[in-house]
Parts: sequence; C-alpha cells; structure tokens
Amino acid sequence: MSTVTERYPIATEDEQTKAIDAAVAALQAGELIVVPTDTVYGISADAFDKGAVAGLLAAKGRGRSMPPPVLISNVATLDALATRIPEWARTLVEELWPGALTIVLHQQPSLQWDLGEARQTVAVRIPDDEILRRIIDRVGPLATSSANRTTKPAATNADQAEEMLGKMVKVILDGGESPGGEASTIVSATGDEPKVLREGAISVERINEILAKHDVAIRRPGDPDPAAADTDGPDTDADAEA
Repeated sequence: MSTVTERYPIATEDEQTKAIDAAVAALQAGELIVVPTDTVYGISADAFDKGAVAGLLAAKGRGRSMPPPVLISNVATLDALATRIPEWARTLVEELWPGALTIVLHQQPSLQWDLGEARQTVAVRIPDDEILRRIIDRVGPLATSSANRTTKPAATNADQAEEMLGKMVKVILDGGESPGGEASTIVSATGDEPKVLREGAISVERINEILAKHDVAIRRPGDPDPAAADTDGPDTDADAEA
C-alpha cells in the first residue's frame, strides 16, 4: 500500500474532475482511498481486488470476520451481486436509495471476490453522493468501511481520516465536514423477516412505514429470531459501514 498520501479538494467542478481521476487511478492500481459519503467518511477499495480488500481490513485493524459492505452506483447492479431478494427489500431500495440504508442479502454464488468471512452474504448500499457514485461508475463496486481505526469514532472530515489512516491510503478526497455524521441503518434480508442489525441515519419507524404494504415489520437487535439461523453476514459494529 501507499506511503505517500495525496489529498484533493472537491469544492469546484475542476477540482472534482481532478480528484475523481486520481481516486479512480489509485483504485485501479490496487490502492485505497478515503472519500466523503452522505453519512461519514469512508475508506474504499475495488471490491474485486482481493489484495486491496485485505489492505482495507489491515488499515482499519480488523479481521476477516468483519467484512466490509459494498457501495454501488445504480440499482441494476444489485441483481448482479445478490440473489433471492425479497419483494419487501426491493421496495425499501426503491424508496430509500440513494441514501443511508444498507441491505444485507444472499450474494450471487458466482462472484469472484473475497470480502472476508461473509457467510455467502453481501451488504449493499447506494450512497447519496454524486462524486462517490461517479467514481463507482468508472471502477465498479467498492468495498467501503467507515474511515477510522477499529474502536475509534468514524471520521467526519478529511483531517480525522488522515490522522487515523494516513500513509495507508493513496488518495483522500476532502469534502469538508460530512453532511450526515451518522452511519447508515443496516437491515438484513437473509431471513424470512426483515431484521435491523444497526439503527442509524434512517429510523426503524420510517422503514416500517414503507414495509407496511408488504405486511411485514422490522425486527430490532435482541428480538427472538424464529429461524434461529446465523445468516446475517457482515459484522455490524458501529464502524462497519459508511
């Protein structure tokens, strides 16, 4: 991984073009980047570059038991990554993407990637951030976790991210203070019922409003699981996703 970090402002269109080009080049070279999202700052790698994903986990100081979620730029990509998607999950996606909702789904078995010990699941989100989506459009799905060392608070600006991750990333996009400041809400769609794995920027009440048409309701952490199946996939501690 890189030992020289390049930092780019993104206030103007010219700055954005230069920053996006640098971020894309770094990702395609197997490097890591830090980028602002609609929630907190994230650290990203090409999801299909196994070495880069391993570097992302190492940069954060976390193991393979805590695989990073994947950011995509359009809903069409969802079916390429996931299978057995419930209709209620598709409704949530239609209503809340782009936005601060992460959905955990069964991954397509043919995928040639290694995100860690994800138990054949993948956590997916479309961020409500145009610059980040432009990067994804050019590189493809990005393995992305909050920009921080594990156990530390998620970075909400470029200075915090650089202090924690510094020389482990090649490019940092500096977009000022993150607009959200709160991580995404994570919902599992791998069981018979929806289950909230982490409450975040989108409330359970808002999600249940949308789910009402399907006659299902969200389950909170600690609620009994009728299926009793350990299929929820990626770890969901506070720094699991941007």
